[in-house]
Amino acid sequence: MEPRVITKNRRARHDYFIEDTLESGIVLSGTEVKSLRLGRGNLNDSYAGFEGEEVFLYNCHISPYDFGNRFNHDPLRPRKLLLHKAEIRRLHGKIKEKGMTLVPLSLYFDRNNRVKVELALARGKKLYDKRQDLAKKDAEREMARAVKGRS
Repeated sequence: MEPRVITKNRRARHDYFIEDTLESGIVLSGTEVKSLRLGRGNLNDSYAGFEGEEVFLYNCHISPYDFGNRFNHDPLRPRKLLLHKAEIRRLHGKIKEKGMTLVPLSLYFDRNNRVKVELALARGKKLYDKRQDLAKKDAEREMARAVKGRS
């Protein structure tokens, strides 16, 4: 069974070079899961950071559940990510390198209906790198059009 994607962070691949990816669990309240089942999550401008020996996801917006009452959650609260200690230590060492950061790429339900976050160890792109990527995409698009028009 294919994982059901809730939301993707499309800007992450545009703004960063993706070095490595990993899957992480996330600690959520009940109304957050219900809201995610309705597809109401947003990863734009979100990032992961360290607080002591733990990793948290910041600026991930999960809209309040419409039918929730006083038990609804704060949409932008920091959410703890579930990783093994060895993974946390490895990531902490990599993050200390210049220019590296932890960026969420997608939020999805796995085959056991648990919410997972795909995290990426990424290095920021410069403006000229973004221009090169856009030029490369445009060239590929033009080649595809030319091949399609010939056949």
